[in-house]
Amino acid sequence: MAMNISALKSRDFRAYMSGNIFALNGYWIQRITIGWLAWDLTGSSAFVGLVAFLNYAPTMFLGPFFGVFADRVRLKPIAVLAQSSLLVSACLLLTVYLAGWLGPELLLIFAILAGAIDAAYSPVRMSLAPRLVAKADVASVISLAAVNFNLARLTGPALGGLMIAHWGVGAALTLQALCYLPFVLALTTLNPRPRANEASKPEPFLMAMREGLGHTFRTPLIRQAVLLTGINAFVVRGVLEILPVLADGVFDRGAPGLGLLTSAAGAGALLAGLSKAFLPAQMGGRLPIHAVLTAVLGTMVVAALGLTGSWPVALGLVALLGFVATNTGVSMQTAIQIGLADELRGRVMSLWIMVGIGAAAIGAVVSGGMAEWIGLEGTLIFTSLAGLAMMVPVLRDVWRR
Repeated sequence: MAMNISALKSRDFRAYMSGNIFALNGYWIQRITIGWLAWDLTGSSAFVGLVAFLNYAPTMFLGPFFGVFADRVRLKPIAVLAQSSLLVSACLLLTVYLAGWLGPELLLIFAILAGAIDAAYSPVRMSLAPRLVAKADVASVISLAAVNFNLARLTGPALGGLMIAHWGVGAALTLQALCYLPFVLALTTLNPRPRANEASKPEPFLMAMREGLGHTFRTPLIRQAVLLTGINAFVVRGVLEILPVLADGVFDRGAPGLGLLTSAAGAGALLAGLSKAFLPAQMGGRLPIHAVLTAVLGTMVVAALGLTGSWPVALGLVALLGFVATNTGVSMQTAIQIGLADELRGRVMSLWIMVGIGAAAIGAVVSGGMAEWIGLEGTLIFTSLAGLAMMVPVLRDVWRR
């Protein structure tokens, strides 16, 4: 079966993908390094969850505002500025670490800073990529971008874990900063197609935000996709945010073990991305049943992870969680993006991001805090059961339609 690669006909999209793979590796190296530092500096699962929460908090609280912003600005210069800001923040973190100034408090500040930049950047990036191709190729953009993201999710953590183990945190942070530069250069070459209402006067800011919210919750398909994304993120992604606790606190595997676990999640996610790219393009109109059932499976796998004492089994279960998170995320995003007007894309997708990121942030801080209290194993079982309970009304809504 042929891979859905029609988006690669666009020179601009090829340039975007080529630069983005470097930036995504940098992103995943940063994720594993900050997660490891949070655990290494404190030995507290609650602190690991707090760092993840604060990294996501700007998206949680400011996402809709940035979505309106993305729908009314020229995307290319803002994308260049945001990616350059990530490069500068990475260099700042490296400098502070090498100077010996990095403690738990400064790590929290850097988590918030990186999260604020990404909160502003995500709706811009998600609006930019579909506008580099013809509208008929939007589903291909989402599938190929997921492959790119999850290929980096496989390689970035492995690189980060190995570099921390053999050359130290400073080497990992240096590589992270270097990885951001190619994407800055690639972004300067892009020419996205104009929005249909590019020349018209934008409506008032709050009215525009209300329109995005209203469209999201009035449209059954989008509402279902957003809610399932949130539940999946709370249960599955929340657990994936506290992998340092599982790698070192439960299995005593250190930074290399964290790299292996995160890469296992990346391997599962890459398989999910490839399966979406090789399968026929997803059709609009309703949520894919396979994606809904996969989301249910993911909540059950979290309980299994809490019950296992085997390192190889844990690696396999984390890989399955990576598959579930990506299959659900890509399917829900595609369901929303197909048929979505360009002038609403930033607002609606920022809400989708806000729910997904916000739920993952809450899941991380809740799971991290509970793990301090009742242990990680009991926390994973409780989280799984809670996720299944939350899914029941959403599943009823999906099946009624």
